[in-house]
Amino acid sequence: MKELRIRTLVAVFVVAGLLSWAGARLWNSVGTLPSVPLAAPVVLALIAVVLLATALSLRARLKAQRDRRPGAKGVDPLMAARAVVFGQASALVAALVAGMYGGTGAFLLEVLDIPARRDQAIYAGFSVLAGIAVIAAAFFLERVCKLPEDDNRNGSGNGSTAAPAA
Repeated sequence: MKELRIRTLVAVFVVAGLLSWAGARLWNSVGTLPSVPLAAPVVLALIAVVLLATALSLRARLKAQRDRRPGAKGVDPLMAARAVVFGQASALVAALVAGMYGGTGAFLLEVLDIPARRDQAIYAGFSVLAGIAVIAAAFFLERVCKLPEDDNRNGSGNGSTAAPAA
């Protein structure tokens, strides 16, 4: 499984931001700009919390398994791989959504004198911050589930992402 690349996420964020900024300018010139929903940062923050809780749970279970604690509940490698895939997908979507709201927020900075637009700019800013939190939690989850380098088996280590075998 390939690791997340910050370069890819930044590219998605920037392209979505530029397209969103241009779209907001165009939409505003022909009518009213759609509002930024209050639910956007809330949903992204909830996803970040779920990813962080999953990473912390897996980290504790893997540590207990490594320490060979009696009664330690092992980690199914397939479950860990699914968690990492969920984290990677969430990070990509968060980069897209954060870029979209970042571009809209950048446009809204031009019209902060209107109270409704100021509120939308704040929601857009919180959406960007929550998107960054999702990306950080996804990287942490990926790091928790990363297999240690195994120089004895293949000489160079594959650095793949999955749960260690029991």
